Amino acid sequence: MKRALLSKNKIKFINGEIQEPAAMDPLHDAWERCNMMAISWITRSLNTQISHNTIYIDNAETIWKDLREKFSKGDHFRIFDIVQEINSIKQGERSVSEYFTDLKVLWKELDFLRPIPSCTCEVMKIINGYRDSEHVISFLKRLGDIYMNVKTQILLMDPLPSTNRVFSLVQQQERQLGGGRETVESKLVIINNIGG
Repeated sequence: MKRALLSKNKIKFINGEIQEPAAMDPLHDAWERCNMMAISWITRSLNTQISHNTIYIDNAETIWKDLREKFSKGDHFRIFDIVQEINSIKQGERSVSEYFTDLKVLWKELDFLRPIPSCTCEVMKIINGYRDSEHVISFLKRLGDIYMNVKTQILLMDPLPSTNRVFSLVQQQERQLGGGRETVESKLVIINNIGG
């Protein structure tokens, strides 16, 4: 929803940057139309039960704050589940791309529930660097055994490359091995059958 409002140049109506002008102000009518448009977009994106709770609110910023307060609080049980899932996820039969995407979705959801304040200070750069290193290690930890060489090479790098760079390196290795896990495993079966 935030993306839609941003693309329609209405994000300032929900973040409080554009306040309602006085009723006698010549801009009041234009503000009211834009505010109602933002309200309409927000309520149409909600399910019926939730949208009924916003019927009597006539300010887009108020609706946005109300919804955010109700639904974006970090649920400790959900955080627990996500952390547990991140720590137990394995590549298994998935391609490197599918495995990485599944992990990235979990990381993004966890970041949403536990946001790091945005700041340009040096401390935040260090914290973001630590988080990225944790993602690299998490990704490599349960990657298939056929990637042991590339995992070792990456872990020997100092500093560790970014998560996206590591994904790219592992994906290159996947291509060199013949296009993915299934191809590699079928080659091993063929080699074992020929040898035995």
